[in-house]
Amino acid sequence: MPSGPSDDADWAGCVRRIADVQDRAAFAALFAHFAPRVKGFLIRSGLGVAQAEDCTQDVMATLWQKAAQFDPGRATVSTWIFTIARNRKIDILRRHARPEPEDLPWGPEPEPEQAEALGRQQEAERLGAALAALPQAQRELVEAAYFGDLSQSEIAEKTGLPLGTVKSRLRLALEKLRHAMK
Repeated sequence: MPSGPSDDADWAGCVRRIADVQDRAAFAALFAHFAPRVKGFLIRSGLGVAQAEDCTQDVMATLWQKAAQFDPGRATVSTWIFTIARNRKIDILRRHARPEPEDLPWGPEPEPEQAEALGRQQEAERLGAALAALPQAQRELVEAAYFGDLSQSEIAEKTGLPLGTVKSRLRLALEKLRHAMK
């Protein structure tokens, strides 16, 4: 088994064995080496100890489940694992930044002014027209991100598109929408 991070070909072999034959010994070696490093990275990145432990478990479970998606031509094993960890950390921070349902105000909201309501309706119609004018691939990503409440990583997983493609299409779509709403 690999003895350290300088043995990336050995780590890649472990990932390949996990993908090919669900090799538990290869997973145990990867877990023993990378789990403490991932946990330390997450703690230094601002997560609490309990959150970092949970996130590390999630990252290592993802490694087991998605080992076949690892491409040694695109990244080293450590880069791949730490990218998964970073994305999971971002997802956790986003989830905690959203208000919980009990934090939301309940009860009737005051009626908006007539002019304000008309302005909002017109703006919503302009936005709907601008969305409809987007190319279908961009529109679907915007809808998934903003109406489906999915992160860019979740959209990439769901659509099978590379994360960079999702980010680029969303950026272009939002730029088009900004221009249309001026």
